[in-house]
Amino acid sequence: MLDLLKQFEQFLIQVLMIMMAFVLLLATIDLGWMIIKDITQPFSLVLSVDQLLEIFGLFMLVIIGIELLETIMKTYLTQSIPHYDVVLSVAIIAIARKVIILDIKETSGLSLIGIASIILALTIGYFVMKQSQNQDGKSNK
Repeated sequence: MLDLLKQFEQFLIQVLMIMMAFVLLLATIDLGWMIIKDITQPFSLVLSVDQLLEIFGLFMLVIIGIELLETIMKTYLTQSIPHYDVVLSVAIIAIARKVIILDIKETSGLSLIGIASIILALTIGYFVMKQSQNQDGKSNK
């Protein structure tokens, strides 16, 4: 029964990987279309700040999707990477995307403090995790 559940889990992971790859393909096509559409408008070789932020946001969204796809492959198929390492990496990329597309004029001070707190917590967590991995690696030698 346990083997059957493991096979079912592997099947679901493969289905998720295929769906994620398809979504990434669609997002990349959408990004390309957006860039072409923005630069082919008359007198529009220079993009506005809003257009650039929208394009950068979509770039970051595709990168986050790629990281998630890689996370699924590494974590659930090979089991060689600890889950927390990959989760922290994806979270850092996601918050970086948020900061890049953030409109500071429209964001409250409390929200900025919250985002800064998240960045600080993720940075400390990543640092502690890497220090722990380095110490484990040294003690095993």
